[in-house]
Amino acid sequence: LLAEYTTNYKKTHSQTLLPMLAGLREMIDLDMESIDAIAIAAGPGSFTGLRIGAATAKGLGLALDKPLVEVPTLEGLAYNLCGTDKLVCPLMDARRNQVYTGVYEFVRDGVEYRLQVVEEQCAIDIGEIAEKLNALGREVIFLGDGVPVYKAAISEKVCVPYSFAPASNNCQRAASVAALGAIYFAQGKTVSAAQHQ
Repeated sequence: LLAEYTTNYKKTHSQTLLPMLAGLREMIDLDMESIDAIAIAAGPGSFTGLRIGAATAKGLGLALDKPLVEVPTLEGLAYNLCGTDKLVCPLMDARRNQVYTGVYEFVRDGVEYRLQVVEEQCAIDIGEIAEKLNALGREVIFLGDGVPVYKAAISEKVCVPYSFAPASNNCQRAASVAALGAIYFAQGKTVSAAQHQ
């Protein structure tokens, strides 16, 4: 990891993304031709945020003739906790008492950890994901912007031991999307910029 730029303060991707990319490129003297691929959080998420991210990645991919690596947003979020022996349950507030969620675990593979999907990403009621976690019967760590919204429901409905990720690992991080993107790139999971939707 050479650099990561994170802000979480009122402004949207449309206002910050390109200036942040330009600032990072200058700070680390990045030769754009040295890039192998562009990892992108491919959803779920806010429609406008995903569109701006996709348009930016497609533009860079087309201009540089580089492939894109589509990282499911929830997998990228779960990767913030790489190496934990507990289940990881990212929660993104989908409104109307629903969350975008999935359940993940990390399996040791030699000296590395591999992200494994236990429950595919979906949009469901917070009570339904609580039931699934209770049925799995393992300790779980919650993270994401849905945690503060559904903390009371988690306390009421989740019967297995649980905890919440620390603030430093609770939000989506470019570094996690990039790290997981590098793994998927090595596995050949790419699309051309023109193919990305």
